[in-house]
Amino acid sequence: MKSPFTRRTAPYQLRSGKSPLARWPFLPFFVFLLAAFTSAAPADAPPQAPAGAPRVLEVSIEGVIQPFLADFVDEALAQGARERASLILLTLNTPGGLDTSMRDIIQHIISSPVPVAAFVAPSGSRAASAGFYILLSADVAAMAPGTDTGASSPIFLIGGTAAQVDETLKKKAMNEAAAYLRSISGKRARNVALAETAVTEAKAFSDSEALKGNLIDLVAKDADDLLAKLDGRVITRFDGSTVTLHLQGAVRTSYEISSKQKFLGWLAEPDVMFILLIAGLIGLYVEFTHPGLIVPGVVGGAAILLFLVGAQVVPINLLAIVLIAGAIALFAIEAKVTSHGLLALAGVIAMLVGALILVRSPITGAGVSLGVALGSTLPFAVLAVLIMRLAMRTFSIKQSVGPEQLVGQTGEVREDLNGAGTGMVFVGGELWRARAAQKIVAGARVRVLRVDGLTLEVAPAETAPAPQAHS
Repeated sequence: MKSPFTRRTAPYQLRSGKSPLARWPFLPFFVFLLAAFTSAAPADAPPQAPAGAPRVLEVSIEGVIQPFLADFVDEALAQGARERASLILLTLNTPGGLDTSMRDIIQHIISSPVPVAAFVAPSGSRAASAGFYILLSADVAAMAPGTDTGASSPIFLIGGTAAQVDETLKKKAMNEAAAYLRSISGKRARNVALAETAVTEAKAFSDSEALKGNLIDLVAKDADDLLAKLDGRVITRFDGSTVTLHLQGAVRTSYEISSKQKFLGWLAEPDVMFILLIAGLIGLYVEFTHPGLIVPGVVGGAAILLFLVGAQVVPINLLAIVLIAGAIALFAIEAKVTSHGLLALAGVIAMLVGALILVRSPITGAGVSLGVALGSTLPFAVLAVLIMRLAMRTFSIKQSVGPEQLVGQTGEVREDLNGAGTGMVFVGGELWRARAAQKIVAGARVRVLRVDGLTLEVAPAETAPAPQAHS
């Protein structure tokens, strides 16, 4: 089941004398990728503050709620606890996201020893779907003027697109989502009945409507205004304890996203995902049509793996994968069949459509851009057809090794040929058993007429007729 806060089910030897870098010129690239995954850039060191001055750690949640973003928020909350901050300020601007990532963030907000304020800002931002849950789970919920929140009804996605499901399953998902929202908003003393309509009726609320309906605690024009209004305010934590916020003269620091999280976010970009998919397919296509090149296969395999990493974050339309696979088949057939380009054109259209619907769902909105789709599809089509034709031409080349290739070559008799038996001749750099229709003495020059198994039939070079090979 998926929803706007979508549920996702988590799915040669080197030649002697060659240095590794010479054999694998792309090795530094993979070392860089490994460093990007294993390094977590720490937040900037907080500025020096007067002894006893309160600290506010600011964390920005932008875009779709995804696993890497959940990790980022979790690390920020842990950092705030280590620094003994007075408040962690989460700034929200999100259309929603994955259910598992949303629940991860909410669990860490609830268990945070530092009070957490969720603020939908700046003006024009939204905290829809999963963002609505996060907003209501915080110790303080606030919105800037001109923002909105809500619209949290579950939506089922199959292959990245919304789908109708059984009514019983739909009710089950709706009731579970509503119960979860009631559990977190009720503990925060917010309007449970009104909050539930965001799930059951897909209602959304403006900042003034949310404030009037007791869904949020206050409206503030910006972070400075919010902190000023929160100074001296008594808040109730999730466990029922109370805390008074002292924020006057607070030192504000921002928690920055790490290199690893930036890299994972980059992999989830639709344009990047499609380019990785095409690069991977080209590499594997070259390797399969020209076995033994190794480098195209390794690079193509790495690109496909990176594509799959992104596919774990954003929903992939399975129909798009089918269309792209069909396009590759059409390109291969075009190289074998004379269709005057019709099959290639059909393949281009199939791949282009597949690219445009590859990443598109109610939570992602935009997919692969038209420019990237065209810029990748057309070169791929040309390369696929040319590579297949080169492969076919290579396979059709006449065999250039084996005994049959000795037909027509001349050699020297090393052991007399008496016409009744066999002797030895030196041809093509090797000694071969041979027979002749007449006696030929050692040292004479002969020409190979044909090959019979591993025995050559020869005749004197100066009188030999035109050879005919057979086996």
